[in-house]
Amino acid sequence: MNLYLPIVVLGAIAVGFAVVSVVIASIVGPKRYNRAKLEAYECGIEPTPYPLAATSQHEGGAGGATRQYIPVKYYLTAMLFIIFDIEIVFLYPWAVHFDALGAFGLVAMAVFIFNVSVAYAYEWRRGGLSWD
Repeated sequence: MNLYLPIVVLGAIAVGFAVVSVVIASIVGPKRYNRAKLEAYECGIEPTPYPLAATSQHEGGAGGATRQYIPVKYYLTAMLFIIFDIEIVFLYPWAVHFDALGAFGLVAMAVFIFNVSVAYAYEWRRGGLSWD
């Protein structure tokens, strides 16, 4: 148990810091809410409102209500981020242990880079990189 005591103490300090930060921010922070602060915000892309039909009670809205949607371009950007984020997550440990992996590691990473390149080329062909 003595081996894990520093980890437990560090975890308790981290949780305590997070809880204290949230409590202090809610007590001391400003409470001025306006319409802009209550809207959805995704990476600077403005959500577009569209009206719901008057008979669409089953979709969660009353007649004349509006619903906001985030454009598909946001999700394409998220896909690109995931592609390159996963690539970096796998490239860093490979680069650190490159000498120990030998030829197998080189071939495995070449196959991985090829797969990521195919995903990148697909996104490029589909127009995910054009910002119209």
